[in-house]
Amino acid sequence: MLTHFIGGEPVAAGKVFPVHDPVTGAVVRQVHEADPEVVDRAVRAAREAARDWAGLPVGERAGWMRRLAEGIEARFDDLVAAEIADTGKSFDQTRTLDIPRGIANFRAFAEIAAQRPDDAFHLSGTLSYTVRRPLGVVGVIVPWNLPFLLMTWKLAPALVSGNTVVVKPSEQTPGSAAVFAEICADTGLPPGVVNIIFGPGPVGQLLVEHPDVNGVTFTGSTKTGTAIMITAAERVKPISFELGGKNAGLIFEDCDLDRAVEGAVKSVFTNGGQVCLCTERLYVQRSIFEEFCARLAVRAQEVELQPMISAEHRDKVLSYYALARSEGAKVLAGGGVPLFGDHRDSGYFVEPTVVTGLSEWSRFNREEIFGPVCHVAPFDSEAEAIDLANSSDYGLAATLWTTNLDRAHRVAQRLEAGLVWVNTWYLRDLRTPFGGVKLSGIGREGGTRSLDFYSEPTTITIKLEQSDA
Repeated sequence: MLTHFIGGEPVAAGKVFPVHDPVTGAVVRQVHEADPEVVDRAVRAAREAARDWAGLPVGERAGWMRRLAEGIEARFDDLVAAEIADTGKSFDQTRTLDIPRGIANFRAFAEIAAQRPDDAFHLSGTLSYTVRRPLGVVGVIVPWNLPFLLMTWKLAPALVSGNTVVVKPSEQTPGSAAVFAEICADTGLPPGVVNIIFGPGPVGQLLVEHPDVNGVTFTGSTKTGTAIMITAAERVKPISFELGGKNAGLIFEDCDLDRAVEGAVKSVFTNGGQVCLCTERLYVQRSIFEEFCARLAVRAQEVELQPMISAEHRDKVLSYYALARSEGAKVLAGGGVPLFGDHRDSGYFVEPTVVTGLSEWSRFNREEIFGPVCHVAPFDSEAEAIDLANSSDYGLAATLWTTNLDRAHRVAQRLEAGLVWVNTWYLRDLRTPFGGVKLSGIGREGGTRSLDFYSEPTTITIKLEQSDA
């Protein structure tokens, strides 16, 4: 039974809801759901801790980030088990990516914050300098696809900047957040600095609406982000959103085809396509189109299957498989539900799928699916490829495969996306800006951009008197 974590203590309050294992469909845990009183209690605990936490020197807060990283290392196996139970992810991905990135997030932002200089300007007998103040209490709303990685990606810069936080994980993946609450307690983190509440979307809405929440960071669907933005606008709260994507990949005829095929396999099918950075639209130069499609279709049938997060999401993805057929697509691979002949047949699996032959304006090519599927289309010229990639209402990420260095720079700079990878995918430097354009989000996080969001500058200007000496 998972309980909320408020003011440094477990709080068992609210009705109970189940969490299901996506691999088998079985119930793996019961969780308390926050009601308005629980949300208010969590925000008040964060507010009461805010002044003392903000008053610590940044070096001391950075020290706490390092201790939290050490606490994660000590509970590494527990976090892996919790993440796998909730998400059905592979053991290798969880051990090599999700939990290690959580550790890296705390250590990276500890160093970035501790070493960041202040601004100072001298002009005509004046000295102007800036100091940064934390927002106060930050609401952190985390999605289900990378629950621990994305929670720590937001927590580390928020905390080191002097904010206290109230975290609401997805109701489908609360396990790793509950383990992290224990880590906070075991580390001795001051009570109220981190508070964690559980529940579905309406709980997040209560958090955003609360008058003592000073800023909101959210990763998830564009639809939910829009609702949060409307609510936050009533009190002009700062927001940072990483939202949906319909990401494009461009494969030019001068690419290393072996690398491009394997790169596409990774960018389309990783985590069952349930990563906001995954590629759902592939555009391939016509001279290599047929060969690329044939090779990708073969590889799609060889990838390790990952379950969808829930029965509802599985049904959504399958509805898009049906939509593709109704719109006239040619299915090159997949398109259905795999049969295992064991307990996994009660889980939430779909087949990795590759389709072609649809219009750019089909619903299948316009709407985010968030599953292990892509549409492949040919192009003839560089200009056409750029226009196709930019035709989406989304603009989170893009991939580009070419051995022509001039083309790589030229095309990458014309793509309407917050991140562009050339001859790779999902390679991240935590110091660089992360976020999307158009319907894919607002603002940037990563490096000093995160610190900029989680704090506000005050400019102080002093008139310097001239000395008679």
